[in-house]
Amino acid sequence: MEERKLEEKELLTVEEAIMLFNLSRGKFKRLIREVELSFVVPYGKQQRFIIREELIRYLSNGEQENLINAKFKNQKRLEA
Repeated sequence: MEERKLEEKELLTVEEAIMLFNLSRGKFKRLIREVELSFVVPYGKQQRFIIREELIRYLSNGEQENLINAKFKNQKRLEA
C-alpha cells in the first residue's frame, strides 16, 4: 500500500504537523497541551491527531508567526 504525502493526509500526528508546517516543536506542543483547539483530536490518554485543514485555518488567522521555528526567523534577519 502506497503511503500518502503529508499534504494529502486529513489527520496528522503532532510530529507530522510540525514537519509539514515548519513549526517550533516546543511552542506547538505547549500550545496543544495548554489550550483546547479545534484542530486537535485526542486519541487515548496521550496521543493527539491534528486535523490538517483546521490547522491551516488557524495558521492563516495570523497565529503562524507565534509558532514558526526560530531558526527561520533568524535566517530572515540575517538576509536583511
